[in-house]
Amino acid sequence: MTRVLVVDDEPQIVRALVINLKARRYEVDAAPDGATALQLAAARHPDVVVLDLGLPDMDGVEVIKGLRGWTRVPILVLSARHTSDEKVEALDAGADDYVTKPFGMDELLARLRAAVRRAEPVGQDGGEGSVIVETEGFTVDLAAKKVHREGRDVRLTPTEWHLLEVLVRNAGRLVSQKQLLQEVWGPSYGTETNYLRVYMAQLRRKLETDPSHPRHFVTEPGMGYRFERGRPDPE
Repeated sequence: MTRVLVVDDEPQIVRALVINLKARRYEVDAAPDGATALQLAAARHPDVVVLDLGLPDMDGVEVIKGLRGWTRVPILVLSARHTSDEKVEALDAGADDYVTKPFGMDELLARLRAAVRRAEPVGQDGGEGSVIVETEGFTVDLAAKKVHREGRDVRLTPTEWHLLEVLVRNAGRLVSQKQLLQEVWGPSYGTETNYLRVYMAQLRRKLETDPSHPRHFVTEPGMGYRFERGRPDPE
């Protein structure tokens, strides 16, 4: 069973989430503050975290950073904060998705399922999933769901990996912003381009030699992104 850690200090929201999640056969742990959330995450190893940002003891962004120090568990933010800057801050800290309060339970559960799917390992069937893509700076193993750079594994969050996978499988081809959003986050997405800006910046920081002049993750302004295995150095 999928284990969910719910982190929120509003008892009525926690109660509603626990009832709805258990009715769908999830196992649920709940924490009313950040410190308890970090302790429970370490002890119970949830498959996904639903996190409020307005916690009584620390900001939820600090909880995200604390989790990202040791785990790639999907993090779904649930918050009354709704400005673009606040969403970007949470995503940049390592959150995988962002739902604003008040929220519809069906939408929240759909996003939770999508986050869990993104974190599932790919099949080892020896088919298309066994492709290894090499560039001059790093290697992507689509079957093992790993990236190697300079002899070491690069730690990617589930969402970073899914975005990378879509681009790599379309190497050399333009992938539109809408297509990336819908393939990585789900069919109800299409306009949250700030998600793409944040996650493309993170991939570049982790994989590009010079993130400010990317060779592999190329922006096509106003259109989308393209993955290039490598381009010759300029004369």
